[in-house]
Amino acid sequence: MIYIMLNAFVLFLCEVPFCCQFIEFANAIAARADKLKPWQKALFYCGMALFPVFLSFSITTLFGNAIAFATGVLYGLASLGKKGDAVTYARLQHQKQGDEERTAGTVNGAPE
Repeated sequence: MIYIMLNAFVLFLCEVPFCCQFIEFANAIAARADKLKPWQKALFYCGMALFPVFLSFSITTLFGNAIAFATGVLYGLASLGKKGDAVTYARLQHQKQGDEERTAGTVNGAPE
C-alpha cells in the first residue's frame, strides 16, 4: 500500500506539479520529467506501476496502480508517432511495387 501512495505522489510530481506547490522541489522534478522522451516516460510509469503488483498481487493493488499504468500506456502510444494518411501509404506501396517489378525484370530476364 505504501508503494501505491508513493507511485501516486511521483505521478503527481511529474505530471501536475501545480498540485504540489507546497513542495519546493516539485518544479525541478517536473522540469526533469518534461525533458524525457515519451518512450522513456512510458517505461518509467509502467515499471513504476508493475512493481507493487509483483510484490503483492491483489485486486486493490491492480486498481491502485491502474492510473499509473494507463499513463505509461498513453505515453507509449504517443511515442509511436502520428498516424500516416492513406494517400501517402498507398503512394509508398505503389512505389515499392514498381521498384520490385523493375528489379525482378532485370534479375530474372536480362534485357536483350
